[in-house]
Amino acid sequence: MPVYLWKGKDSKKRVRKGEMEALSEEAVRVNLTKIKIVPTKIKEKPKDIFENIAFMQPKVVQADVILFCRQFSTMIDAGLPIIQCLDILHSQQDNKTFKKMLKEIKEAVEGGETLADALKKYPKEFDDLFVNMIAAGEAGGILDIILSRLSAYMEKAAKLKAKIKGAMTYPIVTMIIAAIVVAIIMVFVIPVFEEMFEGMGGALPMPTQIVVNMSRFVKGNILYIIAAIVFIIFAFKRFYKTDKGEALIDDLSLKLPVMGMLLRKGAVAKFTRTMSTMLSSGVSILDALDIVAKTAGNRTIETAIYDVRSGITEGRTMSDPLSESGVFPSMVCQMISVGESTGALDDMLKKIADFYDDEVDQAVENMTALIEPFMLVFLGVVIGGLVVSMYLPIFKMAAAMG
Repeated sequence: MPVYLWKGKDSKKRVRKGEMEALSEEAVRVNLTKIKIVPTKIKEKPKDIFENIAFMQPKVVQADVILFCRQFSTMIDAGLPIIQCLDILHSQQDNKTFKKMLKEIKEAVEGGETLADALKKYPKEFDDLFVNMIAAGEAGGILDIILSRLSAYMEKAAKLKAKIKGAMTYPIVTMIIAAIVVAIIMVFVIPVFEEMFEGMGGALPMPTQIVVNMSRFVKGNILYIIAAIVFIIFAFKRFYKTDKGEALIDDLSLKLPVMGMLLRKGAVAKFTRTMSTMLSSGVSILDALDIVAKTAGNRTIETAIYDVRSGITEGRTMSDPLSESGVFPSMVCQMISVGESTGALDDMLKKIADFYDDEVDQAVENMTALIEPFMLVFLGVVIGGLVVSMYLPIFKMAAAMG
């Protein structure tokens, strides 16, 4: 159905404008007259030439989905019907991709589908966790509460992810910058010194000779070195895509000296918060565990959660398989056991999640405090060592002249 841009005046002679879907220009005129607007200009909206080129369309980011949840929850709480809410959200949306998506969701709901079924068609934007909670909200008549919980959950999950990502990015970026600086010194700076040393005659000090030999090697094989780095990165990615590779690397990542503890605490916080949100929203524990396992982001954690699910189907408690996995701290297992025995598992999981959110904050601060001096020393030793090695012959010559 074509979209028309219109401009007109309302009953108070105020200028109004907007856009409307209709079969024809005359249909737009009729619809505007119904809402007491006298149209002065109506024209068909020009089509975007890049509309069908997927990679040139804006992405739907998590911030868009969070805002959608908050606004949707407020309107549902105010008593507006779902279709009217979707229509308002569609008209107010600036992101073209999300706008088109909301239009299709609204049409699906108008056609008789549930909101959960309509959202299920967009798994990248609305995952299993989101869809199942919406289904539980529709079934229980508490859609506004569910949407509010989802937005709060996603905000906290996004903050947790950003903290862990930021902590991992800092040392990686520092190492890359150091490697680039060293490469520039090796390829462009040291050869200049080497030419100068050749004119001086005599044997070079051992550190200087080692650096000069390294420079010759790097300069003569720079293309092979770059190709080797690219090959290693490509091979690593291919290996990680295999089941065996993903399981091995994910397991090793949790055993790293400092970063492993941060990843483990982040995984515990994500697991407990997701479980708490789903259980408090009426999702069954087996369905919740299945969804949490799929969204764990780590194969070792995923396997442990599936073991818990299998244990529950066999009549066991949730805490026992968790404890046997060796992945989750004993304190977490004990607190979950208490939550199961008191019938307040969702509240207990929320308390654990809040505690581990603070633990992640503290771990990030500690890791940053530990990494900063290490990086300074590393850069000082490497770059400082290169500079001193280059000036040793000059110092030696100055001493001889003295």
